[in-house]
Amino acid sequence: MAVEDYYAAHPGSATRVELHFRDSKGDVVGAASAALDLIKNAQVQAIIGPKTSAEAEFVAQLGSRAHVPVLSYSATSPSLSPAQTPYFVRTAAKDSLQATPVAAVLAHFGWRAAVVLHEDSPYGTGILPALADALQSVDSAAIVERVPVPSRAHDDALDALLYRLNAMPTRVFVVHANFRLATRLFRRAGEAGMMSDGYAWVVTDGVGSLVDRLSPEDVDAMQGVVSLRPHVELTSQVKNFSARFRARFRRDNPASDDDMINDPTVTRLWSYDTAWAIAAAAEAAASVPGPAFQTPQRSRALTDLDRLGVSATGAALLRAVRNTTFDGMAGRFKLVNGQLQVAAYEVVNIIGNGARTVGFWTPESGISQDLNVGGAKVERKLKPILWPGEALSQPRGWTESPNGRVLKVAVPMKNGFKQFVDVVGEKNSTAPKVTGYCIDVFEAVMKNLPYPVKYQYVPFPRSPDSYEKLVDQVSGGEADIAVGDVTITASRMHEADFSMPFTESGWAMVVATRPDTSASMWIFLQPLTTSLWLTSLGFFCFTGFVVWVIEHRVNPEFRGTPSQQFGLIFYFSFSTLVFAHKEKLESNLSRLVVIIWVFVVLILTSSYTASLTSMLTVQQLRPTVTDVKELQRRGQHIGYQEGSFIKPLLTKMGFDERKMKKYSTLEQYAEALSKGSADGGVDAVFDEIPYLKLFLSQHCDGYMQVGPVYKTDGFGFVFPRGSPMVGDVSREILRLAEGDQMARIEKAWFGEPGTCRDALGGIGAGGGSSNLSFRSFGGLFLITGVVSSLMLLLYFAIFMYRERDELREAEREAKAEDGSGSVPVRRLRVLLQHYDKRDLKSPTFRTWNDDSVRNGSDYAGRTPRWSGGDAGLTPRAGAEEHAMGGASPLSVDISSEMNAGSSPEGTPASEISESFEQRIEGAVASVEMARSNASRLQ
Repeated sequence: MAVEDYYAAHPGSATRVELHFRDSKGDVVGAASAALDLIKNAQVQAIIGPKTSAEAEFVAQLGSRAHVPVLSYSATSPSLSPAQTPYFVRTAAKDSLQATPVAAVLAHFGWRAAVVLHEDSPYGTGILPALADALQSVDSAAIVERVPVPSRAHDDALDALLYRLNAMPTRVFVVHANFRLATRLFRRAGEAGMMSDGYAWVVTDGVGSLVDRLSPEDVDAMQGVVSLRPHVELTSQVKNFSARFRARFRRDNPASDDDMINDPTVTRLWSYDTAWAIAAAAEAAASVPGPAFQTPQRSRALTDLDRLGVSATGAALLRAVRNTTFDGMAGRFKLVNGQLQVAAYEVVNIIGNGARTVGFWTPESGISQDLNVGGAKVERKLKPILWPGEALSQPRGWTESPNGRVLKVAVPMKNGFKQFVDVVGEKNSTAPKVTGYCIDVFEAVMKNLPYPVKYQYVPFPRSPDSYEKLVDQVSGGEADIAVGDVTITASRMHEADFSMPFTESGWAMVVATRPDTSASMWIFLQPLTTSLWLTSLGFFCFTGFVVWVIEHRVNPEFRGTPSQQFGLIFYFSFSTLVFAHKEKLESNLSRLVVIIWVFVVLILTSSYTASLTSMLTVQQLRPTVTDVKELQRRGQHIGYQEGSFIKPLLTKMGFDERKMKKYSTLEQYAEALSKGSADGGVDAVFDEIPYLKLFLSQHCDGYMQVGPVYKTDGFGFVFPRGSPMVGDVSREILRLAEGDQMARIEKAWFGEPGTCRDALGGIGAGGGSSNLSFRSFGGLFLITGVVSSLMLLLYFAIFMYRERDELREAEREAKAEDGSGSVPVRRLRVLLQHYDKRDLKSPTFRTWNDDSVRNGSDYAGRTPRWSGGDAGLTPRAGAEEHAMGGASPLSVDISSEMNAGSSPEGTPASEISESFEQRIEGAVASVEMARSNASRLQ
């Protein structure tokens, strides 16, 4: 039909394809014989077929030898590749292409383990490497077992195989086989009860592409199966072909009632496109003159293979086939490296009388309900699926107890540390009482699982290597789970799988402590770190400088000689430590700076006092041993817990096994550490962090954990390799840890957390106080620094604005005196000189001037009496001196100024305001008149 349709569509074609049919009857030898006959006798230029991969493999070798292209629309095994047989062309999708869609389906349902049943043939085994890689790349289900199924296996063999699989906990099965073997397998699975609720079956396109050819009985046996098949769009062209094919089939086979003609299969459409491609390629290939086959020139031909010729047109026809592209029945026909590419796979659910599409898979979008034809957003999930047993809920994928049996949970029997696990009763007791922290965590996890789990505890006897044997119990199948204080190690994970840890990880050593009597004479420096000392000193100086700058012009107490002012800066700031600063501040800006700084000083001194007090009053404890190398150097004895994995690690670290002692209880730990190596004990005990925390919580005084913490993965529950319970149990452990239930269990067995925290703090932690760092007070220093800087900038802004006229006048005078100097230097000098002067307009100096003038007016009408002196005049003593008040108004003014400390000797007269000079002229005139009268009297 394909060849007829091609030439009907291309009536002007210069070539014609003549078909020669041979039936291999599904036999490899028959296929090879038929191919040899077609090449040697019929001298065909190309071969379409055969159907199976095993047949196609040998035929492809013949085609490559004779340069005859072999096109197969059904040989899908990846082991048959055009790279190895260049004249082989696969016009179907190879099986490895559907490995990724299968892995995506398993990952979509969250299944973690699967059993792969494959046909024991090149077709069946070819998909396994690609499927394993695809499952690993998407972190999906692991292949727990690969089961080869013989193509001609009897029902008894299938029943035995299915019975063995049913005893496994895995309930997800992937089937890759031809439809004849698959239908027989599912019939026997139904008889074994494996097509019921809880089971999941996923089949490849070997079944999914041929569902429409299956009998009603076969379809009924596969109810609930999920399958994949290449997606073919049901176009009008496909519908027309299907109708024509049915009509022609009935015309050529009037007595047949085969229902396979009802709907077109993917394989049927691929065969149509293959024949069309051959016709198109023959038209495109250049004609070769001469005979179609070149007979080899050999003196002696022993076999038919030796007499096999080489096609003269084979290379050209092969290139034409590889380059042929068109829109065929099954979609776009395009070969990449000699193989057909599939744009999408269809996910179908076999229910009722056939298959129902529940979704699609594409390389771009992955799993989706619909193809993204118009570019709209697709929903990345499948439609509801009816599973085996007519179940609507998704199968979990595994069962905790195959065949309904009760799980055996092995627990270790211990002499000590019974807070973790404790077994009361003999080994053979039917119902031993098992308690402990590990047991409570395990039972809480089991209760929170979304499915019921039946289990019973089986005590495991104590021995020097009991924990290694406990793990072997699980890996050997004698126990299903091991629960207890079993540490996760790399060597144990080679034997079994572990849940995520439910305790802290790591192991370290604990030693005895002794009082520290070595007090340092510089202990007063220890409360603060070096950075905090330097920062505090800097801010003391900075704050004093800011206060001096603001107060210098307006406050007499902040004036004087340079050395006096420099000393005042440090004195004022450091006196705030004891709040002994007596200088009166005149500016509100400096007052704000000091208020903030005093608050900082208060916090700093209080913290320093508390830390220093703690260091001086609380007893300091120091460990007797500080590190591992010290133990090795001295050759001291060490201890470890009996049955622990730590002993070989200590031996690997270099410890002498003869110096090691094993203990099993907390009391033995304490007694051995108290004695020390000299008295038959040990100087250090190595154990895991949970045990050390328990020991230190009960023996807080006199012991301390020191040295590094060596990493391990903590305690975990042990499961067989590949157990699907590991993921669920780990998730529940994580939920317990995120909530408060885990904390309640720890509190019930180990008491309040944080007990004896000092003993867990390491060296120097016993009773000590950590010194204060800059980070603790960074916010306070930031506040005082910002406030002081803002106040300083605000002061300079106000100063420049108020003194702008005086600065301009002073700059003009300086320019007149020395006009050749640098302008910036001259301005800076003028600014500093003007800043150094007293601000006579400030309230402080203005009040002083007013008082002086008022006193001078009171004495304006009096006549003072002078005695001899530097001026040659001396007021008389007695009543006149008393009447004059003992001094002149001027002398009073000068004395007052000197006493106030605001006008030192040598102050220029220009600093006195003009108004003051005008007011005092009257008083000076009165003094001169008095002096004249005194001279006349003399």
